[in-house]
Amino acid sequence: MKICGITSEEDALLAVALGADALGFNFAPGSTRQVTPNDVRDILKRLPPGTATVGVFRDERPERVVEIVNSTGLGGAQLHGREPKTEVRFVRERVPFLIQGFRAGDPAIAQATEGGADVVLLDSAQPGSGQVFDWELAEGLPAGARLLLAGGLDADNVGQAIHRVRPWGVDVATGVEAEAGSGRKDARKLRLFIEEAQRAGADVATDGWVPADGSLYDWQADVTR
Repeated sequence: MKICGITSEEDALLAVALGADALGFNFAPGSTRQVTPNDVRDILKRLPPGTATVGVFRDERPERVVEIVNSTGLGGAQLHGREPKTEVRFVRERVPFLIQGFRAGDPAIAQATEGGADVVLLDSAQPGSGQVFDWELAEGLPAGARLLLAGGLDADNVGQAIHRVRPWGVDVATGVEAEAGSGRKDARKLRLFIEEAQRAGADVATDGWVPADGSLYDWQADVTR
C-alpha cells in the first residue's frame, strides 16, 4: 500500500517501519500537504535503500515533473490533474515509473492505459477530501489495468475495499492523519490501516486471485529510489 501526503521525515520513517510499500509526496500548489523538492531530498536521504517513493503533481508542466523526480531521487511520478495523453507519455518516457490518477466517474477512465502509465489510480470526485466513492465505478477501467484504489480509505473500510474491488494496491492520506488535511500521520491509524490492508491482501491471495497481467502487488519491482 502507498501512504500519501508525507510531509516529514518522522512520518516517512514510521510508515516504512510499519510496513508501507510506498510513500507519496505532494507537490501540488495550494495543498495543505505540499512539500518542496528540498524537503523531499532531505527525507529521502534517511529512508532505507529501496524504499519506493512517488512525487504527486497536479497540472504541472511535464518538464518540471521530470526535473523534480529525477533531481530529488524519487522513484516515480503520479499525475493527478487533467494532463493530456501527450504530456503523460512525455513524463513516462523520462521517469522510472508513472501513476496516472482519475476521478471516479470520469469518462476518460475508459482510455486510462493509452497514456502509457504503469498504474491507474482511481480517487473520489474531490481528491484528497477523504470521501469514499462508489467502488462499482472501478469496473470502467480497461482490462488488464493495474488499479491503485484511493478515496476515503481507512482502517475500517480498506479490508472491504480490497475484497470487493481487488485492486493492485491501495492509497491513503486522510484516513491515517491526526487531523484531516494536516499531512501529519497518526501512528495508531497508520498501524491499523497497514495491518488491515495486509490481512485483506493475504486473504485475497489465498483465493488464488492474481491481476489480469499475472503480477502480484510488488512496488519494489517497479519503483526503486
